[in-house]
Amino acid sequence: MAAVGSLRIMTDSTSVPPLPDLTASEAAQAARAGTAPAPATTPAYDPAADPDNTGVPTSLSDDATAVGRGFFSALFDLSFRTFITRRLASVFYLVGLIAIAIGFLVYLVNGLVGGISLLWINAGAGITAIIATIIIVPLVSFIAIIALRFIIEAVVALIAIAENTERTAQHTRD
Repeated sequence: MAAVGSLRIMTDSTSVPPLPDLTASEAAQAARAGTAPAPATTPAYDPAADPDNTGVPTSLSDDATAVGRGFFSALFDLSFRTFITRRLASVFYLVGLIAIAIGFLVYLVNGLVGGISLLWINAGAGITAIIATIIIVPLVSFIAIIALRFIIEAVVALIAIAENTERTAQHTRD
């Protein structure tokens, strides 16, 4: 650890906090009884043996059976135990980008054609329409892309929070 002012910064990025030795209910029972908790029966965590460097041993994961599940079995999972949103996020983003691109082209062409047609009636109005189209259509498209990305990231983050919360709840049950 390196001390910076009153802050301490961890310099070892490979260290992972250990998992608790007891479940929440066992710790509560030991606290009520006033006894020291029993020593851990599980082996200590070894970062070198962790394939994904998450700190969660793979032996605790019960999602190993869900990894091989197909998309359609997850789609028709009536208990909603398997989320497909994270799998489809890139597809939704691609479809959204295509829709924004089509809208961009349609509004740009219509604005330019409308501005050019106004040139014959009122030159000032035609030039203003062309300039406004060239400025506003790309700006609105850019804002739409940002909004699409924000919405998809928020939904994916919400699903990740739900998955992590369920995993935490499974590890703290009796």
